Amino acid sequence: MKLQLLFSGRIRPIGAPVPAYLVTTGDATVLIDTGPPRDRAGAHRTDPDERVELEPGEDVPSLLGRLGVAPGDVDLVVCTHLDPDHAGNHDVFGAAEFVVQRSHHAWATSDAGARCAATRGRWDRPDAKLRLVDGDTELLPGIELIESGGHVPGHQSVLVRLPRTGPVLLAADAIPMTAALDPEKRPVFPFDMDEADVRASTRKLVDLAAAENALIICGHEPSNLTELRAAPAYYD
Repeated sequence: MKLQLLFSGRIRPIGAPVPAYLVTTGDATVLIDTGPPRDRAGAHRTDPDERVELEPGEDVPSLLGRLGVAPGDVDLVVCTHLDPDHAGNHDVFGAAEFVVQRSHHAWATSDAGARCAATRGRWDRPDAKLRLVDGDTELLPGIELIESGGHVPGHQSVLVRLPRTGPVLLAADAIPMTAALDPEKRPVFPFDMDEADVRASTRKLVDLAAAENALIICGHEPSNLTELRAAPAYYD
Protein backbone atom coordinates (compact mmCIF):
# COMPACT_ATOMS: atom_id res chain seq x y z
CA MET A 1 0.00 0.00 0.00
CA LYS A 2 1.24 3.50 -0.76
CA LEU A 3 -0.02 7.05 -0.21
CA GLN A 4 0.63 9.95 -2.58
CA LEU A 5 -0.12 13.61 -1.88
CA LEU A 6 -1.58 15.70 -4.70
CA PHE A 7 -1.37 19.47 -4.21
CA SER A 8 -4.04 21.02 -6.42
CA GLY A 9 -3.60 24.77 -6.16
CA ARG A 10 -3.23 27.11 -3.18
CA ILE A 11 -5.63 29.11 -1.06
CA ARG A 12 -5.31 32.85 -1.41
CA PRO A 13 -3.75 34.81 0.24
CA ILE A 14 -2.03 32.40 2.65
CA GLY A 15 -0.57 30.06 0.06
CA ALA A 16 -1.94 26.96 1.78
CA PRO A 17 -2.17 23.85 -0.42
CA VAL A 18 -5.45 22.32 -1.54
CA PRO A 19 -4.85 18.58 -1.21
CA ALA A 20 -6.16 15.35 -2.59
CA TYR A 21 -4.68 11.94 -1.80
CA LEU A 22 -4.16 8.76 -3.79
CA VAL A 23 -3.99 5.44 -1.95
CA THR A 24 -3.13 2.35 -3.93
CA THR A 25 -3.49 -1.10 -2.44
CA GLY A 26 -3.11 -4.52 -3.99
CA ASP A 27 -6.83 -4.57 -4.69
CA ALA A 28 -8.04 -0.99 -5.17
CA THR A 29 -7.14 2.54 -6.23
CA VAL A 30 -8.64 5.04 -3.80
CA LEU A 31 -8.80 8.79 -4.39
CA ILE A 32 -9.53 11.02 -1.40
CA ASP A 33 -11.19 14.23 -2.63
CA THR A 34 -11.11 15.52 -6.21
CA GLY A 35 -9.86 19.08 -5.69
CA PRO A 36 -10.93 22.43 -7.14
CA PRO A 37 -12.81 22.46 -10.46
CA ARG A 38 -10.45 21.93 -13.36
CA ASP A 39 -12.19 24.60 -15.46
CA ARG A 40 -11.28 27.26 -12.87
CA ALA A 41 -7.58 26.94 -13.67
CA GLY A 42 -6.19 30.43 -14.21
CA ALA A 43 -9.36 32.14 -12.99
CA HIS A 44 -7.52 33.78 -10.09
CA ARG A 45 -5.75 36.04 -12.57
CA THR A 46 -8.97 37.72 -13.69
CA ASP A 47 -11.38 37.10 -10.81
CA PRO A 48 -10.41 38.87 -7.56
CA ASP A 49 -12.96 36.77 -5.66
CA GLU A 50 -11.44 33.46 -6.74
CA ARG A 51 -10.36 31.77 -3.50
CA VAL A 52 -8.00 29.19 -5.02
CA GLU A 53 -4.96 29.85 -7.19
CA LEU A 54 -5.09 26.92 -9.60
CA GLU A 55 -2.72 26.82 -12.54
CA PRO A 56 -3.40 24.80 -15.71
CA GLY A 57 -2.28 21.23 -15.14
CA GLU A 58 -2.63 21.45 -11.34
CA ASP A 59 -6.14 20.00 -11.26
CA VAL A 60 -6.48 16.53 -9.78
CA PRO A 61 -7.29 14.69 -13.05
CA SER A 62 -4.15 16.19 -14.64
CA LEU A 63 -1.99 15.33 -11.62
CA LEU A 64 -3.26 11.75 -11.72
CA GLY A 65 -2.58 11.56 -15.44
CA ARG A 66 1.07 12.39 -14.83
CA LEU A 67 1.17 9.43 -12.45
CA GLY A 68 -0.28 7.16 -15.14
CA VAL A 69 -3.67 6.93 -13.40
CA ALA A 70 -6.65 7.34 -15.73
CA PRO A 71 -10.08 8.31 -14.36
CA GLY A 72 -11.35 4.80 -15.03
CA ASP A 73 -8.60 3.34 -12.89
CA VAL A 74 -10.06 4.89 -9.73
CA ASP A 75 -12.23 2.40 -7.85
CA LEU A 76 -13.31 4.51 -4.87
CA VAL A 77 -13.51 8.24 -4.21
CA VAL A 78 -13.67 9.14 -0.52
CA CYS A 79 -15.32 12.52 -0.02
CA THR A 80 -14.04 14.18 3.13
CA HIS A 81 -16.75 16.76 2.45
CA LEU A 82 -18.37 18.46 -0.50
CA ASP A 83 -17.03 22.01 -0.31
CA PRO A 84 -16.14 23.14 -3.86
CA ASP A 85 -12.36 22.99 -3.33
CA HIS A 86 -12.67 19.33 -2.35
CA ALA A 87 -15.37 18.12 -4.75
CA GLY A 88 -14.77 19.98 -7.99
CA ASN A 89 -14.05 17.03 -10.29
CA HIS A 90 -16.33 14.20 -9.17
CA ASP A 91 -17.86 14.08 -12.64
CA VAL A 92 -14.53 12.92 -14.13
CA PHE A 93 -14.58 9.65 -12.17
CA GLY A 94 -17.78 8.12 -13.48
CA ALA A 95 -16.67 4.52 -12.94
CA ALA A 96 -15.84 5.03 -9.25
CA GLU A 97 -17.96 4.53 -6.16
CA PHE A 98 -18.23 7.68 -4.02
CA VAL A 99 -18.09 7.26 -0.24
CA VAL A 100 -19.70 9.99 1.85
CA GLN A 101 -20.99 10.23 5.39
CA ARG A 102 -24.78 9.93 5.26
CA SER A 103 -25.28 12.95 7.51
CA HIS A 104 -23.02 15.06 5.34
CA HIS A 105 -24.75 14.10 2.11
CA ALA A 106 -28.14 14.92 3.64
CA TRP A 107 -26.87 18.32 4.75
CA ALA A 108 -25.11 19.14 1.46
CA THR A 109 -28.24 18.38 -0.58
CA SER A 110 -30.45 20.50 1.70
CA ASP A 111 -30.95 24.25 1.69
CA ALA A 112 -28.60 24.45 4.67
CA GLY A 113 -25.75 23.15 2.53
CA ALA A 114 -25.86 25.97 0.02
CA ARG A 115 -22.09 26.51 0.31
CA CYS A 116 -21.66 23.26 -1.65
CA ALA A 117 -23.95 24.36 -4.48
CA ALA A 118 -21.25 25.72 -6.80
CA THR A 119 -20.12 22.21 -7.73
CA ARG A 120 -23.29 20.29 -6.95
CA GLY A 121 -23.79 19.45 -10.60
CA ARG A 122 -20.50 17.54 -10.47
CA TRP A 123 -21.16 15.44 -7.38
CA ASP A 124 -24.96 15.14 -7.23
CA ARG A 125 -25.43 13.18 -10.43
CA PRO A 126 -28.15 10.59 -11.06
CA ASP A 127 -25.64 8.12 -12.49
CA ALA A 128 -23.18 8.40 -9.58
CA LYS A 129 -22.52 5.26 -7.57
CA LEU A 130 -22.92 6.43 -4.00
CA ARG A 131 -22.07 4.65 -0.75
CA LEU A 132 -23.40 6.40 2.34
CA VAL A 133 -21.71 5.45 5.61
CA ASP A 134 -22.58 6.20 9.22
CA GLY A 135 -19.77 7.24 11.52
CA ASP A 136 -16.37 5.57 11.84
CA THR A 137 -16.09 2.86 9.20
CA GLU A 138 -13.45 0.50 7.84
CA LEU A 139 -13.40 1.19 4.12
CA LEU A 140 -10.80 -1.44 3.24
CA PRO A 141 -8.17 -3.27 5.24
CA GLY A 142 -5.77 -0.52 6.26
CA ILE A 143 -8.10 2.38 5.43
CA GLU A 144 -10.53 3.73 8.03
CA LEU A 145 -12.98 6.61 7.76
CA ILE A 146 -13.22 8.76 10.89
CA GLU A 147 -16.29 10.94 11.35
CA SER A 148 -15.03 14.40 12.33
CA GLY A 149 -17.81 16.94 11.95
CA GLY A 150 -17.80 20.59 12.93
CA HIS A 151 -16.19 22.19 9.91
CA VAL A 152 -19.36 20.97 8.26
CA PRO A 153 -21.82 18.32 9.42
CA GLY A 154 -20.55 14.83 8.63
CA HIS A 155 -17.02 15.76 7.64
CA GLN A 156 -14.77 12.69 7.60
CA SER A 157 -11.03 12.20 8.00
CA VAL A 158 -9.09 9.13 6.84
CA LEU A 159 -6.63 6.90 8.70
CA VAL A 160 -4.28 5.00 6.38
CA ARG A 161 -2.11 2.23 7.84
CA LEU A 162 1.03 2.01 5.74
CA PRO A 163 3.39 -0.96 6.10
CA ARG A 164 6.65 1.01 6.47
CA THR A 165 5.63 4.57 7.37
CA GLY A 166 3.00 3.40 9.83
CA PRO A 167 -0.39 5.04 10.39
CA VAL A 168 -1.06 8.37 8.68
CA LEU A 169 -4.12 10.41 9.67
CA LEU A 170 -5.43 12.65 6.91
CA ALA A 171 -7.29 15.17 9.03
CA ALA A 172 -8.55 17.25 6.08
CA ASP A 173 -10.49 20.34 7.20
CA ALA A 174 -11.19 19.00 10.69
CA ILE A 175 -7.63 20.12 11.53
CA PRO A 176 -6.61 22.31 8.60
CA MET A 177 -3.37 23.66 10.08
CA THR A 178 -0.86 22.73 12.75
CA ALA A 179 -2.01 25.84 14.64
CA ALA A 180 -5.28 23.95 15.19
CA LEU A 181 -3.84 20.84 16.85
CA ASP A 182 -4.78 21.93 20.38
CA PRO A 183 -8.50 21.16 20.87
CA GLU A 184 -9.00 23.87 23.50
CA LYS A 185 -6.82 26.68 22.13
CA ARG A 186 -7.17 26.14 18.40
CA PRO A 187 -8.69 28.91 16.29
CA VAL A 188 -12.12 28.39 14.83
CA PHE A 189 -11.84 29.38 11.20
CA PRO A 190 -14.40 31.35 9.17
CA PHE A 191 -15.69 28.28 7.30
CA ASP A 192 -16.07 26.18 10.48
CA MET A 193 -19.76 25.82 11.25
CA ASP A 194 -19.92 24.46 14.81
CA GLU A 195 -17.27 25.39 17.38
CA ALA A 196 -18.18 22.71 19.90
CA ASP A 197 -18.07 19.98 17.24
CA VAL A 198 -14.84 21.36 15.79
CA ARG A 199 -13.16 21.11 19.19
CA ALA A 200 -14.62 17.66 19.87
CA SER A 201 -13.43 16.36 16.49
CA THR A 202 -9.98 17.85 17.04
CA ARG A 203 -9.77 16.06 20.38
CA LYS A 204 -10.94 12.81 18.79
CA LEU A 205 -8.35 12.97 16.02
CA VAL A 206 -5.47 14.05 18.24
CA ASP A 207 -6.26 11.27 20.69
CA LEU A 208 -6.53 8.74 17.88
CA ALA A 209 -3.19 9.83 16.44
CA ALA A 210 -1.55 9.54 19.86
CA ALA A 211 -2.98 6.06 20.41
CA GLU A 212 -1.87 4.90 16.95
CA ASN A 213 1.43 6.82 16.91
CA ALA A 214 0.16 8.27 13.63
CA LEU A 215 1.50 11.11 11.53
CA ILE A 216 -1.19 13.79 11.26
CA ILE A 217 -1.40 15.57 7.91
CA CYS A 218 -3.39 18.77 8.33
CA GLY A 219 -5.47 19.65 5.29
CA HIS A 220 -4.36 23.20 4.48
CA GLU A 221 -1.04 23.58 6.27
CA PRO A 222 1.31 25.82 4.22
CA SER A 223 4.44 23.97 5.36
CA ASN A 224 3.10 20.75 3.81
CA LEU A 225 4.36 22.09 0.48
CA THR A 226 7.97 21.94 1.65
CA GLU A 227 7.99 19.41 4.48
CA LEU A 228 5.99 16.54 3.00
CA ARG A 229 6.58 14.37 -0.06
CA ALA A 230 4.37 15.34 -2.97
CA ALA A 231 3.60 12.99 -5.85
CA PRO A 232 5.25 11.37 -7.69
CA ALA A 233 7.05 10.66 -4.39
CA TYR A 234 5.06 8.54 -1.96
CA TYR A 235 4.74 7.12 1.53
CA ASP A 236 4.53 3.35 1.88
